[in-house]
Amino acid sequence: MLEIGKKIPAFTLLNHDGRKVKLSDHKGRKILLFAYPKAATSGCTKQACGFRDSFRDIAGTGCVVLGLSPDSVEKLKKWRDRENFGYDLLSDPDHAVLEKYGAWGEKKLYGKTYFGVIRSHWIIDQDGKLLDQQLKVTAAQSIERALAFLTKGG
Repeated sequence: MLEIGKKIPAFTLLNHDGRKVKLSDHKGRKILLFAYPKAATSGCTKQACGFRDSFRDIAGTGCVVLGLSPDSVEKLKKWRDRENFGYDLLSDPDHAVLEKYGAWGEKKLYGKTYFGVIRSHWIIDQDGKLLDQQLKVTAAQSIERALAFLTKGG
C-alpha cells in the first residue's frame, strides 16, 4: 500500500489516443488519479462524469485529472468521446499500476469471488508525493471526498 507523504511509483501508460503518458509529465502540478473497474458501466460513468462535471473546480485548485482502468485504448477512446471527458483516460491492461497502487484485488459479486479493480482515487502533490488515498470507495464517495480534500487546500 502507498504511504501518505511518500513518493508514489512512477508509470508510463497509453492514454485513450494511444499516446504514452508518464506520471512525470505532470510534475509541478497536483494530480487526481482515479481508478475504476470498467468503462461505460453505470458506476464508472457516474464517477468519471462527476469528475468531468467538477473539472472547473478541480482545475481551480491546480490539479490535473487522470482516469485509470484495465480497459483497452479503443474502449477508452469510444467512452471518452461519447461522454466528453476533458482529461486523459489511461489503459493498464495488465493491471501492474493498479496492483502497485493497491487498487487490484479480490472482489465478490453475487456470491462469486474474482480479481478486479477496487474503485479508488489518489491525490498526488507537485513533487510526486501522495497527499490523499481513498481505497474501496463508491463512485459518489470518490467525487465527494476528492473535492472536499482539494477545496480545503489539500
